[in-house]
Amino acid sequence: MAATAGVSVSTASLAFSGAGPIAATTRDRVLAAASELGYSGPNPLGRQLRSGRSGIVGVVIGDALRRSFRDPVSIQVLDGLVDTLGVLGLGVLLIPGSTGPGAPLVDPLVESAAMDVAVIMWGSTPHDPVLTTLRRRGVPVVLLEGQATEGVAAVGIDDRAGMAVLAQHLLDLGHRRIATVTLPFDQARRSGPVDDARLAAIEWQVTRRRLAGVRDAGVDLLETWETPASLVEHGADAGRALLSRPDRPTAVVAQSDLLASGVVLAARELGLRVPQDVSVAGFDGLDLPWLAPDSLTTVVQPLQAKGVAVGNAVEALLAGSQPESVVLPVELRVGTTSGPAPS
Repeated sequence: MAATAGVSVSTASLAFSGAGPIAATTRDRVLAAASELGYSGPNPLGRQLRSGRSGIVGVVIGDALRRSFRDPVSIQVLDGLVDTLGVLGLGVLLIPGSTGPGAPLVDPLVESAAMDVAVIMWGSTPHDPVLTTLRRRGVPVVLLEGQATEGVAAVGIDDRAGMAVLAQHLLDLGHRRIATVTLPFDQARRSGPVDDARLAAIEWQVTRRRLAGVRDAGVDLLETWETPASLVEHGADAGRALLSRPDRPTAVVAQSDLLASGVVLAARELGLRVPQDVSVAGFDGLDLPWLAPDSLTTVVQPLQAKGVAVGNAVEALLAGSQPESVVLPVELRVGTTSGPAPS
């Protein structure tokens, strides 16, 4: 093909890569010759061998893929990440996290798949076996919403402060009997009320921070209900249990909008008015038109921007630099589901 275009092999390679100094007329001539010969470009595997890179970013989701793709939060963050990586010519390998008790702590792909950088989503700790495995392999890591770890790029949101603002909003409305519905505590993914021992054993950092934020506002929680995943049905299960108590809470604050929406649906089933009988608040800032006529009071997080920030950290690592940690702001959005405490 290079001979047909009348250029050297190195010049033809530059024409396809789009990198390096090459005249536009020369590039056009090379591409025209390639089209005439039915040549689609250099072998990707050969390019990988020469560069020493796979062109792949491994993304460890932190949950079963079937659950993650039911969660708009995961989808919007991945949208921002993939859009950023696509411009860089990078592909994504989605790797499920451990799916529950008895499942391997580390997916085999984490152990062996080719990847230039890995992204761990949703709250790793310094002793996370996935992080340990990747560091042993020498794979640079970007951590999303996890515990700060030396030598690991981190992207997060100020969710603890956001939950404190949300809890204060409920206190300002006169609520004192407040319950909370949380994200999972750990790989066990239990469902039900928790005691002090269970609270002390929280492993997943997102859950720990958001619960701490409620306490920062001075809330003495009536009950804490753990769920196995951020899904509407788990919020509904929690809502039915909490709102059937003889001393039911006047407000329920959930750690995600999907959980909060489930609580709203449970309240409707039980004949309770939202917010006249019970206020409900969430976290994420999702658009949930199917919840009409209600719109959730929630803490809005920049989901797409969070994915973009992770992509920017990946780019920096591939360029040989260590990116600074990023903490993105959140904000309270008052909807129709919070109101004064019933008298």
